[in-house]
Amino acid sequence: MNIAIVGTGYVGLVSGACFSEMGINVTCVDIDENKVRKLLDGVMPIYEPGLDELVDRNVKAGRLHFTTDLTTCLDSVEVIFSAVGTPPDEDGSADLKYVLEVARTVGRHIKKHVVLVTKSTVPVGTAKKVRAAVQEELDKRGVKIKFDVASNPEFLKEGAAIKDFMAPDRVVVGVESETARKLMERLYRPFTLNGYPILIMDVPSAEMTKYAANAMLATRISFMNDIANLCELVGANVDYVRKGMGSDSRIGSRFLYAGCGYGGSCFPKDVKALAHTGIEHGYHMRVVEAVEAVNENQKSIVFDKLLNAFNGDLKDRIIAIWGLSFKPETDDMREAPALVVIEKLLQAGAVVKVYDPIAMEETKRRIGNTVIYCKDMYEAVIDADAIALLTEWKQFRMPSWSIIRKAMKSCVVVDGRNIYDNDEMKELGFTYSKIGLK
Repeated sequence: MNIAIVGTGYVGLVSGACFSEMGINVTCVDIDENKVRKLLDGVMPIYEPGLDELVDRNVKAGRLHFTTDLTTCLDSVEVIFSAVGTPPDEDGSADLKYVLEVARTVGRHIKKHVVLVTKSTVPVGTAKKVRAAVQEELDKRGVKIKFDVASNPEFLKEGAAIKDFMAPDRVVVGVESETARKLMERLYRPFTLNGYPILIMDVPSAEMTKYAANAMLATRISFMNDIANLCELVGANVDYVRKGMGSDSRIGSRFLYAGCGYGGSCFPKDVKALAHTGIEHGYHMRVVEAVEAVNENQKSIVFDKLLNAFNGDLKDRIIAIWGLSFKPETDDMREAPALVVIEKLLQAGAVVKVYDPIAMEETKRRIGNTVIYCKDMYEAVIDADAIALLTEWKQFRMPSWSIIRKAMKSCVVVDGRNIYDNDEMKELGFTYSKIGLK
């Protein structure tokens, strides 16, 4: 089976590599000539564990190809995935210009039936716009060619994307014809053979499922952060509260961890887009809007704790930041709490030293040399007044606190991910603060 995937960003590249691993002939398309050139040379544009080996293996096997021109493979493919970016506009809506440009290109050049599948996260109703864009180009050509539009939203977690694709909780597919259903079922047959369910539904429901799932997860995070903030005020311990809640089988324990807010390419964008979709249809998604507001406030909580630790004056204080990416096992800095904390620290006159195992270059690309970049976590703490942990990388879990204490000027630790033990840190002589415990 031959397919094309337009867009070699996070979703497109992972999807292409994983489909090719299953024996499917995949052509990945991107208009960025430099990116395609690097991919052909084996240089990955993103960090994802195991991705470089997977791409290399399937390129060498002749199943995975890269090009800048979609038209070169249109005659041979049965399915075209659109995995291009849908960045948020200022009002929070998803920008569909790249999605619609892919549709127009398909309409200008197809000569036979294809299924055009939206893989990117798009608002409900996008499939209708995609169909209209393809049909408009066919009408301009004066040809009648049958085609299908489908929705196949991704549910990949950065840092575990390959596992998520190869062993999915479910595959959601929205179709509008029996022909499209059969093609998509054939494409995903290698996965369903292993028992992973494929859920076939109408296209609008598939589009909505992605937003609803991410909004639910974001809601759990913001709810727990709200509870954590109240715990601090009333003298409760959020770790006990979380365990007590999570033990209820109706609730469960996942995504109930308090922290300094969520970030990344999915939750912030999708929550905003879902709220905007509601407004477009005359309905306020009040829970979703509150989720976003709580999260934006939460990104400042580490800064607020640092400010409080030094009696409201951070001028010339040296703050070491451990972790920059929005989560472990990725270099993604999009909407990362670290960006908010760093900005506020610099505005307050602090000197900021940073370390992250993967995201240093991406941070430098975003904020330049406004901070001091360190070679490891221990260099970052030399002469520091405080440590702020913002990303729970494994290497931060059990540091040599005795060495750190001697290297620091003042022994303040603000734990934005609640990975350390409160009593232990205080016994070691640190002024320790976490989320949800006074």
